[in-house]
Amino acid sequence: MKYLVTGATGGFGDYALNYLKEEVPVSDIFALVRSEEKGAALKEAGVNIRIGDYADKASMKKALEGIDRLLFVSGAPGNRQEEHANVVEAAKEAGVSYIAYTSFAGADKATSPLAADHIFTEGLIEKTGIMHTFLRNNWYLENEMPIVDAALKGGKFVYAAGDGKTGWAMKREYAEVAAKALAGTDYPAILELSGTPISYAALADSLKKVTEKDFEVIGSDDQGFIENLVANGMPQSVAEIFLSFQYDIKNNQLDVVSDDFEKALGRPLIRLEAGFKELLD
Repeated sequence: MKYLVTGATGGFGDYALNYLKEEVPVSDIFALVRSEEKGAALKEAGVNIRIGDYADKASMKKALEGIDRLLFVSGAPGNRQEEHANVVEAAKEAGVSYIAYTSFAGADKATSPLAADHIFTEGLIEKTGIMHTFLRNNWYLENEMPIVDAALKGGKFVYAAGDGKTGWAMKREYAEVAAKALAGTDYPAILELSGTPISYAALADSLKKVTEKDFEVIGSDDQGFIENLVANGMPQSVAEIFLSFQYDIKNNQLDVVSDDFEKALGRPLIRLEAGFKELLD
């Protein structure tokens, strides 16, 4: 059995590769990279590399030759639907028998602009008839580090998501489930991977417990949210992207209740306090 992980040089893909090594022989593991240079470190670590780019269907078909099981890490927004179609079509033509795809929380009901590409991709995969697991990932705790850093450096934990709740968990926990699914664990076609949804006010309380710092917690308007991030070194354009995430949370797009995550891991998720400690150490 041959396994291929896409996005192998990114944070999620790196975690997934390391967990996969615990499940299957490293000689059966392949990593998708864009060039020999980008794959050099992986090759040194004993991982087979394949060269390919989502934007180039021919390269993807070649990269997927002889691969049985594919971890398809979603690409960056932009031309994502066309690129994802290339990957799915190449997988079908190459004879891939299983796809684990990193999707969006509650994708079938989501109205977030972020969800549209994932809904599209899920549909493509279903049409191929290839066995699959849609890993509907909620939100990484790591995504909140700009807000956390601003609170610890500037004394203000500022959010604009109102009372909206999010099922935060660690990126490595999501990646561990992805690796287990790829390795052949008998998971269903859809996994709603979400921690217990809580508000930003509750998240700030967890951060206070870990850091023992009494920063101000502010439920702000859009302008105040952006100004706080910019004052702490974030470019305006990036701060505006972060604001769009706040809209999704305010509109309950990430308020997904499910026990799939802990069942898939076979243990409880780590507590948010422990997660913050890990990220801040």
